[in-house]
Amino acid sequence: MIVDLPSTDTSAVNRKMVELRESAGAVALGRVLTLVISTEDGSGAESAIQAANDASREHPCRVLVLARGQRRAASRLDAQIRIGGDAGASEVIVLRMYGPLSDQGGSIIVPLLLPDAPIVTWWPGEPPAAPAEDPIGSVAGRRITDVSTTRSPSKTLAKVGGNYRPGDTDLAWTRVTSWRGLLAAALDEPPHEDVTRIEVSGEADSASADLLAGWLSSRLGAPVEVTVADVPGGGIGSVRLERPSGPVELRRIDSKTARLSQPGQPTRRVALARRTVRECLAEELRRLDPDEIFREALENVPRSHGRRSSRAKVKA
Repeated sequence: MIVDLPSTDTSAVNRKMVELRESAGAVALGRVLTLVISTEDGSGAESAIQAANDASREHPCRVLVLARGQRRAASRLDAQIRIGGDAGASEVIVLRMYGPLSDQGGSIIVPLLLPDAPIVTWWPGEPPAAPAEDPIGSVAGRRITDVSTTRSPSKTLAKVGGNYRPGDTDLAWTRVTSWRGLLAAALDEPPHEDVTRIEVSGEADSASADLLAGWLSSRLGAPVEVTVADVPGGGIGSVRLERPSGPVELRRIDSKTARLSQPGQPTRRVALARRTVRECLAEELRRLDPDEIFREALENVPRSHGRRSSRAKVKA
């Protein structure tokens, strides 16, 4: 069910929610959090809503979408309420803000937050330089950005990382979860030797490659180099870990598989599917505490490997 409320205010939206709850049986019981999506009005907002709807089947929530419209227009708030099949396992409130109201999202969402429930803010597009200091981010315990969708992912990652606060995370980090799992499993097998050198290859300006390199450096304490590679589909191409007995190498073959080679074992194919936004968002909603491993990876991202030249694709 979709209900439109043009030229409205948050009090009217709340009253309509109560009315729908009483007449249509739509309830907020069982919602585990409030997910606030901050984006520009347009197709990007709809794709973010769809990802949130899909993720809500694992994390039932109230989704508040702040879609900024024309800033030169007269001040106006248009709302749309989606429940039932149009909202996955959540209830979605889309707030389209025009004119001076476009910059007042922080105060607009307050009356619509679920009481006594965690708040997560997600910027699917260009994030603020300091998410925790943003009016919308300041009310949230978790703040999710996605620097890979910006014009210059590595520069944006450095800017956001420089303003890191506990509770911040980024989907470029979540996209490397499968890489991290495979590499950790490979190093758990004998011989248990120290890694002496790390090489991560990927598309130019890949934030995921930067974060994977930072994580490996922080965990293994070895020098790391990030190199440019032509990766079909973009993202990370390979990781090579040098050890005295020989290298461990994980190299992507296609969008679903990779080749893993290590000393004393036959080379084998392993599953390494590219992760969707829905999968990454669902993973980040599983934890509401600060991600210290992400912080350490940020602190160890190589800063001077001189490979920045083109826009990255949102792949890993």
